[in-house]
Amino acid sequence: MQRFDFRDWQLTPPTIKIIKTKLPKAENFVLMDIFEAMNEYPDLIKQYFMNKVIKFDENKLTAYHTAYLNQGILLYVPKNIVVEKPIEVELNQDSTQPFVSHILIIAEENSQFSFIQRMKTKGDGKSVANCVVEVVALPNSEVKYAAVDELGKNVTSYLSRRAFVDDNAYVDWSIGLMNEGDTVADFDTDLVGEGAHSEIKVVDITTGDQQEGVNTRVTNYGKHSIGNINQRGVIADKSKLIFNGIGHIIKGASGANAEQQNRVLMMSSDAHGDANPILLIDENDVLAGHAASVGQVDQNQLYYLMSRGLDQKTAQRLVIRGFLGDVLVSIPSKPIRQELIQTIERKLADGQNKTTDQR
Repeated sequence: MQRFDFRDWQLTPPTIKIIKTKLPKAENFVLMDIFEAMNEYPDLIKQYFMNKVIKFDENKLTAYHTAYLNQGILLYVPKNIVVEKPIEVELNQDSTQPFVSHILIIAEENSQFSFIQRMKTKGDGKSVANCVVEVVALPNSEVKYAAVDELGKNVTSYLSRRAFVDDNAYVDWSIGLMNEGDTVADFDTDLVGEGAHSEIKVVDITTGDQQEGVNTRVTNYGKHSIGNINQRGVIADKSKLIFNGIGHIIKGASGANAEQQNRVLMMSSDAHGDANPILLIDENDVLAGHAASVGQVDQNQLYYLMSRGLDQKTAQRLVIRGFLGDVLVSIPSKPIRQELIQTIERKLADGQNKTTDQR
């Protein structure tokens, strides 16, 4: 077999390694470094890498990503394979250099699995991150993707996660945005096949002077396709968070369903939040709806908890945890779910302390 040279793609050699991978005992799927995959599975890489889901020349950010990629993995699950235990991967950034990572997930027909990704930063250096995830879900496959992002305070991040969902395939996104620095995130799902289905759940907490923009889009191309968006954000201190939820039903996608919720909870009068639901409907025989809200912690709920002996800060965190509960309970791995809850508690406590100090 002719070996594939990554230099044909104008990529740099990998400088950051996957530091932790937990795999169930199985030899019926492929999980490997993206650069090694370019040599071992050149046809697969050429067919799907920055080609089917996201185009390498789509914009300046994707072009930069392709040119300076320095870390990534390929996950390939063949036809009719069901992986019982979640596949877990942790990616660590060295803050002394840019973090440009790529995860390519290919689910063949009738395959089923869960994939869990962590991202963290080591060090306090000022840096940038450009991270892309591509998911290809072929007919009748099922992919459950969960992520906990914890990039550093001095890291400016661009995160793009996108899925191509074929006939009767299902992609479930559960994403915890716990970054400390400024972030722009694009979460896109193309429901191309008939009966394609996707659920997208996002939790985001901003503190300090963070600025974050999250664009979550589902496009219904296929007939009887279903796309649901549920975004929950908590804003503390002087931070800013914008949620854009976009549901687009293309002409010809009869019987499609597009629903979304975008809700933001304010912990500070100095914070700024927007929840913008957008529906673009080009077909008549469809179901579509949206809900959006921006507000403060419910004072009645807070009073009830404090009347039972809890201090104000603890009561406030419990109310917020309930507000975020829809996403938290959907994460397939209990350890990851607990880790995300602990991270949320830490960020909320930091935000409460800073608010108290400012007073």
